Amino acid sequence: MDLKKIIDKKNWAAKYMVDEITYICKNLGKRDPGSEGEKKACEYMAKVLKEDCGCDRADVESFKENPGSFYGWIYFTITFVIIAAALTILTVLGKAPVWLPFISVLLIVAGLCLAFLQFGLYFKTVDKCFPEKTGHNVTAIKKCKGETKRRIIFNGHPDAAWEWPVNYALGGVGFESHAILCAVGAVYYIVVSIIALANAANIAAVAEGHILTEAAQAGLGGLKTAALVGLVFLPFWIGLYFMWNKKRVVDGANDNLSGCYMGIAILKALKDEGIELENTELGVVLTGSEEAGLRGAKAWCEAHAGEFDDVPTFIYSYDTIHDPKYLLVNYRDLNATVKADKDVSDLYMEAAKELGIKCEKGMVPPLGGATDSAAFAQAGFRATGITGLNHKLENYYHTRRDTYDNMNEKGLADCFAASVKVLEMFDNGAKQ
Repeated sequence: MDLKKIIDKKNWAAKYMVDEITYICKNLGKRDPGSEGEKKACEYMAKVLKEDCGCDRADVESFKENPGSFYGWIYFTITFVIIAAALTILTVLGKAPVWLPFISVLLIVAGLCLAFLQFGLYFKTVDKCFPEKTGHNVTAIKKCKGETKRRIIFNGHPDAAWEWPVNYALGGVGFESHAILCAVGAVYYIVVSIIALANAANIAAVAEGHILTEAAQAGLGGLKTAALVGLVFLPFWIGLYFMWNKKRVVDGANDNLSGCYMGIAILKALKDEGIELENTELGVVLTGSEEAGLRGAKAWCEAHAGEFDDVPTFIYSYDTIHDPKYLLVNYRDLNATVKADKDVSDLYMEAAKELGIKCEKGMVPPLGGATDSAAFAQAGFRATGITGLNHKLENYYHTRRDTYDNMNEKGLADCFAASVKVLEMFDNGAKQ
């Protein structure tokens, strides 16, 4: 199948996407994970897929989740670290038992492990500690004319993020520096606590009124200074409690209605031109609550396990398609811990190259979060993540600047064209 006619509609597609995204942002409410706005957006896009894109089915599916847990680990981790620092300081000042720094080490290690599991790997570590809500997904399928020999699914997430105040005020450098300083402070007090344990005998001796050698006294003096100097990290720890603003949900025009509408625009363009594929089935899957830790994608994988194993199935997960300079195929995802499918990734690279569209290999780096592609890959699907943003966080990312009037039509058009070329090459038998 030659889809040049659809590729040439890339500017129309970009405008269509912006118009539709504008409508959703203006009329359907805020779309935080598990919210009524997320549900309404799913219902609206399912209707568009059914009525305007010719899908044979467009099902809105619900799932249970605990969205507050995704940042809720902060309350545990930072509280553990602050308590640990206080225990160690009291010990080195001779105001508490000498074994307490051991508890400090345990508390900090537990807090860091919790942060890594919940925020680094997106595990459901503390989910049950937070209120349950209902999230929503959409599964839309357009059948081919003949026998199904292959399937391609375009994915995006309809929910929007809670604002990150530090990123809004200081940008990505400030946001990431804040997080790093908090982690450095935690490790700092692990070291101080271990040193305090090594000096437990001298601390106890002083508390009992014994006189130490000059060297031992100097060592304890340095330890006290180190413990108190570490309090410089306290404002940063307290600040992390406010890493997210639960009262402000951003519009999420780029992150990630742009990803949702990439697949929708492709199916609509095909329908408008009267093009039906002979042996390639098309799908658009919208997975909610990505901003709560890929919860919708994880739920979708569980609900549809084995359903699409009948033929080669490629999934392209789009997230924040904005700047054409940063169109990227992410060969690793979820803070660089999950490997994407090489053939699926390579096909997008080859399609972009064929059209002369700038696109680079990359990954979602540590502290970069994830795309829903990671959940699909973990569940055994062949998937990759396509992004269109600088992974050194821009000031619109997760802030009130992510609006429908801050979209990039060239970025959308380039991504659309490359995606249609992927479909053409896949339909013609590439990478199967």
